Amino acid sequence: MAMPKVLKVHGLDLSYFTGKLEAYLRGKQIPYELIEMDTGDFKRCGKATGVAQMPQVEWLDGQWLSDTTLIIEFLETLKPETSIMPENATIRFLALLLEDFGDEWLWRPALYYRWAHAQDARLMSHRLADGMMRDVPLPFFMRRWAILNRQRLHFLWLDGVRKSTAKRVEAHYLETLDALETVLEKQPFVLGQRPTLADYGLYGSMFRHFFCDPTPARIMRTRAPAVHEWVARLWNTKLADHNNAPLTTQWPVELTPLLNIIGTEFLPYMQANELAIEQGARQFKFSSQGVQFKIPTQRYRAWRYQRLRNRYQALELSTQQEINACFPELGTALSKPVTCPIEARIKGLPISTPTTMTSRTW
Repeated sequence: MAMPKVLKVHGLDLSYFTGKLEAYLRGKQIPYELIEMDTGDFKRCGKATGVAQMPQVEWLDGQWLSDTTLIIEFLETLKPETSIMPENATIRFLALLLEDFGDEWLWRPALYYRWAHAQDARLMSHRLADGMMRDVPLPFFMRRWAILNRQRLHFLWLDGVRKSTAKRVEAHYLETLDALETVLEKQPFVLGQRPTLADYGLYGSMFRHFFCDPTPARIMRTRAPAVHEWVARLWNTKLADHNNAPLTTQWPVELTPLLNIIGTEFLPYMQANELAIEQGARQFKFSSQGVQFKIPTQRYRAWRYQRLRNRYQALELSTQQEINACFPELGTALSKPVTCPIEARIKGLPISTPTTMTSRTW
């Protein structure tokens, strides 16, 4: 399939998933134009794809791409010569797992730091009022008030953030930062000497939120300088320069702290969300080190979790056994068959694919 000479990426330069996609396109050396969304463009893109989210990519002949995970998978098939997928089956699955973790676990602390801290909230509400809402015919102060209250409602209150849970949400960032620091102070990228899907999966939150927003950026600079350096490195990396650089081929013991978070926090969280959806509930309870969260169910996350299980179960038995020997919790969580498939539809992709119904936007 032909690729446009220049991709039109509709998004924002402060957006979690726009940043993830931009870093990938830069690394892949795929020319693109970032079209800064306003509310009219956001609605137009949503009408074209059926999904109200960003980024969205205009393709050829009125076709669209949506959802960074599936966009990257699609572009990998068109330009495989600089692949970000590890050759080793075990390490490749680990990269897929880390992308899911980066997308679906770090989302909450990323939005928390942006909207719960006064300095960050003032800055970002100003930028959104002056950018995303620039076409809304209201005085600036009203646009800023509207965006501030909208974001705090959706990404704090409705996402389970309370006084009783706030410190634990902060800890989700700090624990992940510490775990990544132990890896990146020893090697330039998460799985070795060249970038993989694991890097880009973790990048959305680490770049546009934790690296750029004042409060988490200050923490990153002082607490995890190697992570801070990795963020800048990945943004400036050309994948073609690293084609022959080695990746780990054995289970990386340096990732143990990060995998412990995945095993004790992320996977139980994804399991609880899926179970609640299967039971018809709109909310579910989740305990994080004794702190109780009450969180709305997300069909998209359930679809991602089911897809991860299907991929694990499709691995050769020897690969499953290797993963289980190193990470028993993963094998236990992913061995359960998918008995109640949860659909997620993404319209507009020029390939046959499932879709995502998601409320994620910024």
